[in-house]
Amino acid sequence: MSVSAAFFAQAQNISVIKNSIDIYSNTPMTGSAKFNAMAGSNGALGGDANSLMTNPAGLGVAIAGDLSVTLSLTNNKNTSSLAGASVGYNVDKFNVGNVSGVATIPLSPKTAWKFINIGANFSTQSAEEYIESPRNTNVIIAKQLVDSNGNTVNGNMSYLGHAYNRYGNQSKFNLGVGANYNNSLYIGAAINMHYADIDQYDTAMFGLDLDNSVNTFDKQYTPFSEKSSGFSASVGVIGKVTNQFRLGASIETPTWWNIDRIYTDHFTGEDGYIYYNTYGESRDFRSPMKATLSGAFVPNKNFALNVDYTLGLTKPKYRVQGAAETEMNSFFNDNYKNLSEIKVGAEYRIQAFRIRGGYAYASSPFDAMTVSSYNDAGVAGDNNYSNFILGDRNTIGAGIGYDFGNFYLDATYQNISSKYKNPFLKGDADAGTGYYSGDFDVNTPYSVVSQVKNNRNNFYLTFGWKF
Repeated sequence: MSVSAAFFAQAQNISVIKNSIDIYSNTPMTGSAKFNAMAGSNGALGGDANSLMTNPAGLGVAIAGDLSVTLSLTNNKNTSSLAGASVGYNVDKFNVGNVSGVATIPLSPKTAWKFINIGANFSTQSAEEYIESPRNTNVIIAKQLVDSNGNTVNGNMSYLGHAYNRYGNQSKFNLGVGANYNNSLYIGAAINMHYADIDQYDTAMFGLDLDNSVNTFDKQYTPFSEKSSGFSASVGVIGKVTNQFRLGASIETPTWWNIDRIYTDHFTGEDGYIYYNTYGESRDFRSPMKATLSGAFVPNKNFALNVDYTLGLTKPKYRVQGAAETEMNSFFNDNYKNLSEIKVGAEYRIQAFRIRGGYAYASSPFDAMTVSSYNDAGVAGDNNYSNFILGDRNTIGAGIGYDFGNFYLDATYQNISSKYKNPFLKGDADAGTGYYSGDFDVNTPYSVVSQVKNNRNNFYLTFGWKF
């Protein structure tokens, strides 16, 4: 399928598309060390407040109060490859990734309702990411300029490098209630509050053959910053088929986001030089609705296995306020694939010791696309790309823990990896969506596409208290 040329000519930036999915449709899933070791798979197990991120009915499984704090150390490395060269960059962050707690309220033994439990969960993670793509001097963009004598001269701009640079954080707060009916049926509901605060930069470097100068250029409408808040709700159920098998199901509504945005508009002045102004706007965005089906096998008190399958039921959508939102919605309608993710997690207990592991796979959110782009030789044409903008994601987790009685300590290592095609550089002179320096702008109707390998190594340490 082909990407709309009008969309890429007029949209603010590829990063707007990427952030719509990466930030606003995939909210933080940083849980406790146990949750992360099992790759977030707990939809039919439950038992603590991290259940609110998968299936709020898991709150009803808890039979004792629980409070935990999780420290996270994350390493995010992007390696971008183009024309036989690669550039890698690491971002390291340390913070409190998760705080969660559940309070259990036993009910009268005269009723089949055993517990009403209340839980809260707060997750946060860094949104910082830096992708620097190597130069390819085979990519040449023709540019007409006016010299000091007022004469028009023809020059060539060679592409010397590009960078996406994003700073910020995103977080999610869940508050829910769960109930236990006769130790065989568990129900739950939650409200979820989402927050994001990001700053985005898109810069490219070009060399001009007329004077051998090298300058850095900013993409039109960048840098920009966004402060956003959203709301969603979720409901779920877990049922014991037998004492060993459990089935679970949950639905999370779309997240309704309000995005306050400040962006930079570059323009050419009457004197021929480039100037800029900053403007503010507010956008409303709706992320996809999600459904999760789960199954768990618990043959005894020493072993538990859980499988979750999550499917997106709707597509991302912006409230239309102008041509940009219409084009973005058309892009999502034509090219977005509904979320599909499977997670498997297991825990084995040896007296007070805990051994955990998990794996998760999420498919690329976009179909393969054909776009006009330069190849490594600098020749422009139509090329087809899979894993475009964002790619398949693989998560592997492993962890250990020790139960001291009223207190417990868990540690986890988690690796998340993905590969995707990273488009940039395209702009349209008539629409004014190219790259700008203080002297002039550069526009090309073709993209440069690099290959990005993203690798995240995360370490978690949880301190917990049971009461």
